[in-house]
Amino acid sequence: MMIKALLSNLNKHVQLTEAEMAIIESTFTFRKFRRKQYILQEGDIARYETFIVKGVTRTYEINAAGQEHVVQFGAEDWWVGDLYSFLSDTPSNYNIDCLEDTEVYQITKTNLELLYEAVPKLERHFRIMIQNAYIALTQRVSDTLAKSATERYQAFVLRYPEIDQRVPDHQIASYLGITPQSLSRLRSRIR
Repeated sequence: MMIKALLSNLNKHVQLTEAEMAIIESTFTFRKFRRKQYILQEGDIARYETFIVKGVTRTYEINAAGQEHVVQFGAEDWWVGDLYSFLSDTPSNYNIDCLEDTEVYQITKTNLELLYEAVPKLERHFRIMIQNAYIALTQRVSDTLAKSATERYQAFVLRYPEIDQRVPDHQIASYLGITPQSLSRLRSRIR
């Protein structure tokens, strides 16, 4: 059952009772997305926080010159979304699309607030999740500013060990801020 993956994720930071799990089950919606389908498009307001049960997503923005800049990948047991847009009800600057057929659980802001009231310990889980996301973001910024392309690639492989073989090279290169040709040369040197 797919819901077990979500409950297992939530149980990482809190211990849930059977009654609490039933409440959680009633507040999330299960959805399937096809490869290349959008979970969120730039200009739309993020209406959901999304937990990935199966599949791979990428979060990216497109600059004024039309170039894609991959900000994040998401895979099984990851949460994706635009938290700023979700919390502030403002249009997102990001696109989130599926690189594979993807199955997710989603929760609206209203349902998340109701869930916090019904299962207060989940505020702890989401606080820890947001803290970890902030740490990862600051580390990514620091890596981008201070590390070589080789060091950034090695950090990528550590952060996303399962994604290297599931994502096209040009998207990995975009995430690293290098060209696909540079990524190919870099991999050759590392091997």
